Amino acid sequence: MAAPDENELPVDLKWLKRLVTGLTLTMIAGIAVIAALLIIRLSGPQSPSFPEEIALPPGAEVQAYTAGPGWHAVVTTDGRILIYAADGTLRQEIEVTP
Repeated sequence: MAAPDENELPVDLKWLKRLVTGLTLTMIAGIAVIAALLIIRLSGPQSPSFPEEIALPPGAEVQAYTAGPGWHAVVTTDGRILIYAADGTLRQEIEVTP
């Protein structure tokens, strides 16, 4: 049995065919956009650059570490936040009081 000609289909079936085709094209375009965004997002730098060496004050133990543009912060177990420049020199020390 041959496929019916476009002119032989009822109006409702023509509408359904166009709707399915349009939705399929929209889904393909959406997947292409998501793939492009993932490629663009994941192609950039994945982690901050770390300085070669950071000298901690005597007796300080690292509890947490974070980085921002041009600075690094080390949270110590004795309640201090040490802010370092990108080259590893100590810029600022903040004492955290409970």
